[in-house]
Amino acid sequence: MKSCYLVCYDIREPKRLRNVYRVMKSYGESWQYSVFFCALKDIDRVRMQSDLEEEINLREDQVMILGLTGDEETVRKNLIVLGQALPGPDKSIIVI
Repeated sequence: MKSCYLVCYDIREPKRLRNVYRVMKSYGESWQYSVFFCALKDIDRVRMQSDLEEEINLREDQVMILGLTGDEETVRKNLIVLGQALPGPDKSIIVI
């Protein structure tokens, strides 16, 4: 069974950006610049992650692999971030 993922990336160097785009074209379809939709078996998701880790600079670049199933808490918990970490939640926001 395949699961759906949204893969978004921010790559700082043009050569790495082209390489990441090439990797992603082999796993999914481009929806927007630097955003891909992928329907993958578990093993293919692991292979994609490994291929991306080989192409990016973990100190400069960022790739997010977001599973598109479950509620908000589940999606946030299962988010995979390669490279630079996401900023922490802004505790000063109040929703009324």
